[in-house]
Amino acid sequence: MPGERVLVREPRPADEAPLLELFEACEDWFVAATGLPSGPGDVQSLFYGLPEGADPACKVLLVLERDGVVSGLVDAVRDHPAPGAVAVGLFLLAPWARGRGLGRALAESLLAHADGVSLVTASVPPGWRPGECFLERLGFTLGAETSRTAEVGNRRAGPREGGVRRAELRLSAG
Repeated sequence: MPGERVLVREPRPADEAPLLELFEACEDWFVAATGLPSGPGDVQSLFYGLPEGADPACKVLLVLERDGVVSGLVDAVRDHPAPGAVAVGLFLLAPWARGRGLGRALAESLLAHADGVSLVTASVPPGWRPGECFLERLGFTLGAETSRTAEVGNRRAGPREGGVRRAELRLSAG
């Protein structure tokens, strides 16, 4: 990361094509999570996909750029599943951006600026070691695999989707 220009920002309309490229590059995650590679609808659903009961005004999308190239994406919902919590729905890094400390630096920066947050939740496909290890290194506690549900957020689960492992990180709110 020294010498690299890293920027975290909200997505812009011009990001559709770079986000499609990011999703294609992250096929390992999509196959682990849904059983299928990403499709164009996955980028479009980013902007309206919410877990049941979440307030649309609390949705946060952040694009990570490294040296001007879209390299990652965070999709989270503040105050969900309860006030003071943050539910992370997606934390993607392009494979070529992984293993450099970039994801950890981003996560730690976001956590350091999460005023009033006492709980962060996430999920990971069972057995997808890159995600499980990443969450564990950040201090998350991983739960047992939960079985597949008919809906994920506000979309129907795909026919090849399996269960997930829930993860929690408790913080000192402040």
